[in-house]
Amino acid sequence: MNRVLLVALPFLALLGPASRALADLPPVIDRAILFGDPEYSGAQLSPDGKFIAFLKPLEGTKNVWVKRLEDPFEKAWPVTADTRRPVQNYFWSTDSRYVLWVQDQGGDENFNVWAVDPAQRPAAGAKAPPARNLTEAKGVRAYIYAVPRSAPGTLYVGLNDRDAAWHDLYRLDIASGARTLLHKNTGRITGWIFDTMDQLRLAARTTPAGDKELLRVDGEALVKITGCGVLETCDAIQFDLDGKRVYQRTNAGADPTDLTRLALLDVATGKEAAIESDPLKRVDLGAAVFSRWTDKLLFTAYTDERVRRVFKDKALEADFKVVQAKFPGRDVSFGSSSSDERRWIVSTAADVEPGEVFLYDRKDRSLKSLYRIREQLPRQQLAPMQPVRYRSSDGLEIPAYLTLPQGVPARGLPAVIFPHGGPWARDTWGYHTFAQFLANRGYAVLQPNFRGSTGYGRKFLDAGNLQWGDKMQDDLTWGAKHLVDQGIADGKRIAIMGGSYGGYATLAGVAFTPEVYAAGVSIVGPSNLLTLLETIPPYWEAGRILFHTRMGNPNSPEGKAQLTRQSPLGAAARIRVPLMVIQGANDPRVKKAESDQIVVALRERGFPVEYLVAPDEGHGFARPVNNMAAYAAAEKFLARHIGGRYQASMPEEVTARLGVLTIDPKTVVLTPKAPEGTPASPPSPASPAPK
Repeated sequence: MNRVLLVALPFLALLGPASRALADLPPVIDRAILFGDPEYSGAQLSPDGKFIAFLKPLEGTKNVWVKRLEDPFEKAWPVTADTRRPVQNYFWSTDSRYVLWVQDQGGDENFNVWAVDPAQRPAAGAKAPPARNLTEAKGVRAYIYAVPRSAPGTLYVGLNDRDAAWHDLYRLDIASGARTLLHKNTGRITGWIFDTMDQLRLAARTTPAGDKELLRVDGEALVKITGCGVLETCDAIQFDLDGKRVYQRTNAGADPTDLTRLALLDVATGKEAAIESDPLKRVDLGAAVFSRWTDKLLFTAYTDERVRRVFKDKALEADFKVVQAKFPGRDVSFGSSSSDERRWIVSTAADVEPGEVFLYDRKDRSLKSLYRIREQLPRQQLAPMQPVRYRSSDGLEIPAYLTLPQGVPARGLPAVIFPHGGPWARDTWGYHTFAQFLANRGYAVLQPNFRGSTGYGRKFLDAGNLQWGDKMQDDLTWGAKHLVDQGIADGKRIAIMGGSYGGYATLAGVAFTPEVYAAGVSIVGPSNLLTLLETIPPYWEAGRILFHTRMGNPNSPEGKAQLTRQSPLGAAARIRVPLMVIQGANDPRVKKAESDQIVVALRERGFPVEYLVAPDEGHGFARPVNNMAAYAAAEKFLARHIGGRYQASMPEEVTARLGVLTIDPKTVVLTPKAPEGTPASPPSPASPAPK
């Protein structure tokens, strides 16, 4: 049964019949159900098929639990017990002996690799078996390059403990934690590729000019095989079974379809053989999915308005169709499997279904229900997401997703433009927490895949080059215009809200086009593109030239002038609509100073601004209590300024946390900028990765 909630509709009399219709919306969905941790999530089958691991809160913090395959979930036991920060991702070692995961501190993105033996008994008074930090080092970020089948007690990892910008390659023994240095990275290496026999064969490199190279490992020598330009893609994915060729995801060279394709590259000759591109010639190759156990290519995937798959394994395709037939209209995903590939974790999901998870037995094609993600979420109150397209200022067609509130006519609604982060990413069809949250509160929600978004070919991606705040912003402005022209939105009640690049777009929207928006909520959004580029994490050095090429070069007079003009901070005097700024104190990507700067600029001109800072978060919030507090404030803020409804009640711990997060703009002090020529200090400990 849903809890009875105190719902505020404070402006109905003022805003007229369109807002009074909000009373016809479905019941308000509790923020705790939307933003709290799900009861169960992230199930993974152990390779030996005997156990299932999954994520579940332990004393209010998400941790890894394990149960025997045949046991009910009530008999599971916790194998991690982190009370400070949720465990977000984990995996089994290939021999099923260990559960491994990565964890940072307070969102600083300096990830360490941890391991635990789930069969070991906890120490007296402990809630979980003893865990070991395998890469323990302060301020160091670990990358996992390979999890070999032939040596299941081993990992191949990269560590930037010697040079913060570049990761050296180590072999790591899980049982002892002993590390063996294999390659010192003095050549701008960005990745290592092992073949199907777990032999190191290739390295990826970024040149000082920003171009990419694929190198063959010949003993101690690294020999260039092929390469591509700074704006091209030529990523090695996985070796073919013949051991002579490697699959590539590439858009390099002349391709008449302009789309990223799948190819096979001969590592001896450098000759490329085309394998496949989108059969409908609409979108880039999204993924090539291989068996973890046989290395066979199972299928390719293309993310269009919905995901499309091209199966290479006919037996798996038959299994897919069996599950799909039971859940028409949903996306079906095959997750982890036992090493004999008889049993699989299968999930089904949709725009109005966060996910149902099953154990699938390929022998008898049976489905056993494991759990439903967010079981308490009332599915009947969720709003469908529909693909839409509209023209931008220069006629470019922009694909987008529109979510309309249930129960009310789609006429004259308050609306929220919700641009994605990245910006080199994209939104997809499916369950989206913010879209459902906002639609439930009465807003039309538009999620544009503006130019510069990935997945739609090189021309569409490159159309965003140097266009932050300009044509990329136009794509959002014309999305708002589209909603008004269609009669869906009230032009006086449109807000903009987003995180990361979406936070920048929010600041740019209220600064550059204040006539379009009635309010903005910026989440970890940069306000000054020059200081953003000056403070990127050191381990992003390989991408610095790419940033300069796609965003603008701060080292040239023209680039500096462009980036200055495109920075919302410089146009803070033009902001005339209410603004809320939300920030993680430990964000290594968009430093807290980015939010401090815009808050101080508004404060200094006497313009009100609301500011929330989480002291224990980074680039996005992981702790549910922080999410619930921040979005309770944002929900009330939007209701006040564009007329939706909000849930006035909240638990005591959320109320208390909101008090911690809320910052008086009068108390914000900017850190003085060091004079030019002063060596930069090391970055403070900093956090991982949407959407």
